[in-house]
Amino acid sequence: MPAPVLLQPRQYASVPGKFQLLPLLPIQEPSKHLPGEIWNEIFVHALSHEIAGVSPWCWNLLEVCKYFRDIALPLVYSKIQLTAVPSLEKFYHRLHTAEQKWDSIRRIPYSTPGRWVQVLDLSELAWTGQFQALCLDSILTSLLPLIPFLAELYINPSFVLSRRALHSLADREGAANLRVLGGLTYLAHLSSAPDEDPFIQLLRCCPNLEQLDIVGQGLEPVDHEWLPPVELFPMAHFRPLKLPRLRVLSLLSMNSSHLMHALLYTPLPSLRKLTLTPYNDLPYPNSLASALITMHGASLGSLLLFTPKAWPTRLRPTPDDLFIVAPKLRHLSLENPLPNLILSEPHNLRILSIPRPKSDYWRILERLFSNLPNLSVIRARDVRWLRKGISSMAQDTGVQGEMREWRRRLARRRIRLLDADWKED
Repeated sequence: MPAPVLLQPRQYASVPGKFQLLPLLPIQEPSKHLPGEIWNEIFVHALSHEIAGVSPWCWNLLEVCKYFRDIALPLVYSKIQLTAVPSLEKFYHRLHTAEQKWDSIRRIPYSTPGRWVQVLDLSELAWTGQFQALCLDSILTSLLPLIPFLAELYINPSFVLSRRALHSLADREGAANLRVLGGLTYLAHLSSAPDEDPFIQLLRCCPNLEQLDIVGQGLEPVDHEWLPPVELFPMAHFRPLKLPRLRVLSLLSMNSSHLMHALLYTPLPSLRKLTLTPYNDLPYPNSLASALITMHGASLGSLLLFTPKAWPTRLRPTPDDLFIVAPKLRHLSLENPLPNLILSEPHNLRILSIPRPKSDYWRILERLFSNLPNLSVIRARDVRWLRKGISSMAQDTGVQGEMREWRRRLARRRIRLLDADWKED
C-alpha cells in the first residue's frame, strides 16, 4: 500500500488541521512486464500469418519502439523471400557491410543480420536471360558464406548454379545446418569419378539434410529413339553418403547420373516420400529410377511418379511391381500410361492419384479394388471440377462427364473422387 498523503492547509495556525487525501478512483496496479520470450512468440505468430499479396507490416513493427525492434528484427531476417536479382544484390551489400563492421571485441561468432537468416527463398525469381543468371550465380557465391545458419534454400529451377556456387554452399561454415534444398538444377558434369561431382560433394557436407528436390535436364528428343550405353563408375571404393535424416527426395527429369548412382548405394533409413520421373523402358544403367524404387521402396509411405510438362513431352512407362517393392505405401501417384500393376495380396494403400479419369483406366484399376481394402481416395491431379452454375449438359460431357461417372461408381465402394485442388494433409 502506498503511504497516505496528508493535507495541512493552515501550516501556521495555532491548531492546524490535517486531512488525509483520498483517491477519487481506485488505484490501478502496475501492468506486469512480459518477458522477451513471450513477445518473441507473439511476433512469430503474427509474422507467420501475414496476408498474401498485402504489403508486409513487419517493417512498421520495427518503428514502434526500440524494445520491439530488438525482438522483431531477427524474426524479420529469419526468412528472406526475394523475387528480383537487384533486391538480392541489395541484400548481399547489406550483409557484406555488416560483416566489414564486425568486431571481435563483441565476442559474437558471426555478424548481424547474416547470422539471423535461416530461410532464403528464391523460387519466385523471374528468369530474364543469361546475363541475369550469371549475376545471380556471382551474388550467391559471395552471399552464401555470410549466412552460416541457413537451414532452407529454395532456387528457381530455371537457374543453373555453377560449380563455384555449389562449392561456396558446401565449403562454407555452417553447411551442416542445411535441412532443405529445393529447386536445384542438376547439370551432368564430365568427371572421372562420382566423388568429383559437385552435387555429391555438397551432400557430403550436409549430414542433417531432410528434404532434397533436384530437377534434371531430361532426355533430348534425339535421344528418345537411341541411347548409347552408360558406363557406370565402379563403386567398390565409393564411400556412401551420410544422410540419416533425409525424409523427402525428389529427382525429376533425371534418368541416370552420378548423383542417382551415389544415392543408389547410400542407405536412407528415414526416407518416406520419393518423387521420380519414370523411365522404365530404358535398360539399366541408362535408367536408375526403377533401381532407386527397388532399393529404397521398403520404407516408403508416398511414391509420386511425375513427368514435368515440356515440349516435346514423351511419357514413359512405369514399373508394374510397385506394390511388391513398396509394401508400406500409403499414397501412390501414377503417370501416363497407367501400368498393369501386379497385386496378388491385400495392400494398405489409402490414396491413389492418376492424371485424369478415362474409360480404359477404369478397367485397369477395377481389378485392383478387391486387394485394396483401405483405399479411400482417388485423386485426378490434372483435372478440376467445373464451378457451380455450369449447365448440366456441360457437366455430362468430356472429362467432366467421365469424372461424374467415376464418382458414381466409386461411391458404391465408399471411395471419394477428388480433383487437383485437394491437398493431402
